[in-house]
Amino acid sequence: MSRFLLFLFEQAIWGLSALNRYQPSQHENYGGSQVNRQLNGVYYVSSMIAECSPWHNLGGKIGRLASAFRAFPSRSERTIIATGTAASTGLPNNSVDYIFTDPPFGENIYYADLNFLVESWYGVFTNDTSEAIVDRVRGKDILAYQRLMERCFAEYHRVLKPARWMTVVFSNSKNGVWRAIQEALGAAGFVVADVRTLDKKVGSFKQVTSSAVKQDLIISVYKPTETLAHRFELGHATAEGAWAFVKEHLGNVPVFVGRASEGEVVAERTAQLLLDRTIAFHVQRGISVPLSGPEFLQGLAQRFPERDGMYFLPEQVAEYDRKRTSVAELRQLSLFVNDEASAIQWVRQQLQDRPQSFQDLQPQFMRELQTLAKHEKTVELRQILVDGFGHYDGRGPVPNQIHAYLSSNFRELRNLEKDDGRLREKAADRWYVLDPTKQADQDQIRERQLLKEFVEYKASTQRKLKLFRTEAVRAGFKACWQERDYRTIVKVAEKLPEAVLQEDEKLLMYYDNALTRLGDA
Repeated sequence: MSRFLLFLFEQAIWGLSALNRYQPSQHENYGGSQVNRQLNGVYYVSSMIAECSPWHNLGGKIGRLASAFRAFPSRSERTIIATGTAASTGLPNNSVDYIFTDPPFGENIYYADLNFLVESWYGVFTNDTSEAIVDRVRGKDILAYQRLMERCFAEYHRVLKPARWMTVVFSNSKNGVWRAIQEALGAAGFVVADVRTLDKKVGSFKQVTSSAVKQDLIISVYKPTETLAHRFELGHATAEGAWAFVKEHLGNVPVFVGRASEGEVVAERTAQLLLDRTIAFHVQRGISVPLSGPEFLQGLAQRFPERDGMYFLPEQVAEYDRKRTSVAELRQLSLFVNDEASAIQWVRQQLQDRPQSFQDLQPQFMRELQTLAKHEKTVELRQILVDGFGHYDGRGPVPNQIHAYLSSNFRELRNLEKDDGRLREKAADRWYVLDPTKQADQDQIRERQLLKEFVEYKASTQRKLKLFRTEAVRAGFKACWQERDYRTIVKVAEKLPEAVLQEDEKLLMYYDNALTRLGDA
């Protein structure tokens, strides 16, 4: 009973302090009550204070709390409640079936500081040395926050059973903090399978496909199976191991997502994100990636069935096809064009099912470029098309991709041979998405161009690069990682604006792991 009364008083102490503001009540049933009018998450003393007697504040709470707890009796043999650091739980290895965690959100709330009022009453204060927050006064920047979160996630990884899941609820308006959470999860050994925002207005979940973080995120991650983990324990990278990871990852990603009459593309099943996850899985384990980007994309198409730009395990295809027929349309990913990579994804999305001319694409593309990052070199649409897409000049048979679109959307062009003059005339000057084999060849050429530009950044005498291609830096960091040239990664990273480094998931991953490798040397 004494603990219950202490809990009651702890929850009410704010409304009994000078933090309790006076606010005119608009509700006639409240009778002008001024109980618990303090601002949440901050110390603030208003110019007009409402002083309530303890009896007025606590009077109705005892009955309400007793009623609430009575409906949910605890059973000591089935429930454990502990207070301590998440970085050291004391639980056995591989003993937990599921973890739900709601970590500190960077510098949104200073939790230890907000305990001060209650702790002053007890005379015992929190040791905030290892508090995982961003706090300039204490000298805790985003990197320090990331390291502290990594310690906690590593403990979660240790106690969680293989092939089991953890849900992370996260909310922060700063992309740098969001990137730090992602890097900490990967460094701890988890693999992200799904990220969605919670729309509190309609109660729905939406995929996150941009870097903007303005809503509550629901992050689903899993601990790899022991079989997969053993493949990488010796630090050896093999193509078979990479494909084993892709197979396990596809087995954990949702097969179909949709509601009512609309389905949606599952971002984690797209080729680019599968490549990104595979690279991250290797880099965060300190090993080289055994497949180049073009080799990966070509092998992906050979090993896994493709539907609507997504890849599946053979046994998942029937389920997807069945559920796909139940919806009238498939909602494409909503892309936020802020750099070259996202611009290429946008173009690919536009051409995937509808080959178009340069003149058709250009006006739309220019509108999308309004959100291009300030440091990013201007991305030319024609160069993107030449570097990564196919073009039909009206000569020879019409490519399959254009033929499929025209024969499906123009009745008069159906059942025509691919070299029919009418079909060739309609198809002329259209750009289209290449098949995986030709795409791999194009990507190799583009990668060599990016690496040439990276050499210029490496040799630059500028203290900070002001204008650059982020894609070139990413390609350079990847090549340096493969060659174990960690010093170059760190050297070039220090030339980048801090915000760029902290908010780019791939750059941060290479930089963070390069620092670790240099520290171990």
